[in-house]
Amino acid sequence: DIYKGLGRSGIRHVLARHEQGAGFMADGYARETVRPGVVVPITGPGVTNAATAIGQAWSDSVPMLVLSSENPTKDLGLGRGRLHEIMNQEAVTQPMCAFSATARRPEDVPELIHRAFATFAAQRPRPVHISIPLDVLAAPARFPIEARPAPSRPQPDEAALARAAKLLDAAERPLIIAGGGAVGAEEPLRALAERLGAPVILTIAAKGMLPETHPLCLGSTLPDPNTQRLLEMSDLVLAVGTELSETESWVEALPIGRMIRIDIDERQLTNGYPAEEGIVSDAAPALEGLLERLGGGNWPGGLAEKVAALRSTIAAGTRPLRRKHLTLLETVREAVPDETAIMTDMTQIAYSGNQRYPSALPRTWHHPNGFGTLGWALPAAIGAKLARPELPVLTVIGDAGILFSVQELSTAANLKLPLPILLWNNDGLGQIRDDMIERNMPEIGVTPENPDYQMLATAFGCRAVRPGSLREVADALRAALHADRPTLIEVRQDAGFL
Repeated sequence: DIYKGLGRSGIRHVLARHEQGAGFMADGYARETVRPGVVVPITGPGVTNAATAIGQAWSDSVPMLVLSSENPTKDLGLGRGRLHEIMNQEAVTQPMCAFSATARRPEDVPELIHRAFATFAAQRPRPVHISIPLDVLAAPARFPIEARPAPSRPQPDEAALARAAKLLDAAERPLIIAGGGAVGAEEPLRALAERLGAPVILTIAAKGMLPETHPLCLGSTLPDPNTQRLLEMSDLVLAVGTELSETESWVEALPIGRMIRIDIDERQLTNGYPAEEGIVSDAAPALEGLLERLGGGNWPGGLAEKVAALRSTIAAGTRPLRRKHLTLLETVREAVPDETAIMTDMTQIAYSGNQRYPSALPRTWHHPNGFGTLGWALPAAIGAKLARPELPVLTVIGDAGILFSVQELSTAANLKLPLPILLWNNDGLGQIRDDMIERNMPEIGVTPENPDYQMLATAFGCRAVRPGSLREVADALRAALHADRPTLIEVRQDAGFL
């Protein structure tokens, strides 16, 4: 019954080949538009298939609206063996959603939709799941449907701003960590860093907020011991829009002492790294408020030289495998426009890019960072391209990861999307395999036999190439951005030109 209304709605419908892929497409759509992507799965297995994508969106603070069917209201929770039955469908998705609710009457639907969009507008962005029983879907809507104004995002408390500014003025070695929640506040972030003379560390979701060439920018190098030592030297850390999660640093605890935290989610002010001063606010007005109240700079002179030296030290310590990754990523950076949205998967080359790819703009490097789902990048890239057809979009994915969502090659081909898919082939689950070798463990389950990816891509109606040089990689990327279908560009880890 959803499709009866959908055909008259003017809403574009895109058929994915798996509900998880549909969820990842909605995720990619939302990351590019900052508007929720919408997923419509069936009851039961449709919801559980989409649950992985819901979990990824929850973990990375991505807005997503999941509208699913549900068994008829007379059957809910009774265990009668109905098709697709789950005893409590709300409970399946509730831990991964801002809220999960069931519309038991037709008039519940617009109320829940309004609640969902109020959540997206004014709170930390996260998925919402609304289940609609089959009998409710079939019922007539005898009520007006009207849009409602969105609530405002939280603004900073004046007293908290004054206290935070006083702490910053007194600090001798302040340092800033900016996360995905700060994206959109690039100008006040830069101005504040320059006023304080404070180095800036960006999380993966914040890549590009400050140009990598800026003398105070340390990029997304939080996992590097050299950056962590600088963090330890700081006497005050300002963390903006970040939960400082494990997947940003890969250490049990960062060496952070005194902190100021700015976050739209009040739970983050006491979560893991408690704040001496916490400001519940959208990032931009809070940073602007601090700027208005600050005095002069704080950090001792010559800091730009120290930051440059630290970046050189990090580069000098690059291991051979990462050098291969960076060689290829440098070619990518030269071949594609600055505004290209790069959707990356859980693969070793992406891990190198998380720290070292020089994003020129925010929201151009995307990674399934928190939940860490294999296969995310391909459908997410489809969603990003559908959201903004004029935008160049690139997928970076591994040979193991692509098999988690390979069926969506068919979706991309059917849509005739000019989508380059850079496939890093290291013949297996390379990161896990390397970790096993390092820990003297037997290599179990990490070297499966791969298909012929050239033939596989062709079978789905895509173009496929295996470049023989970096120049051919660059040429293939440029051609793929203007092709009439997706292009799989396979680069092997043992390629002689890397």
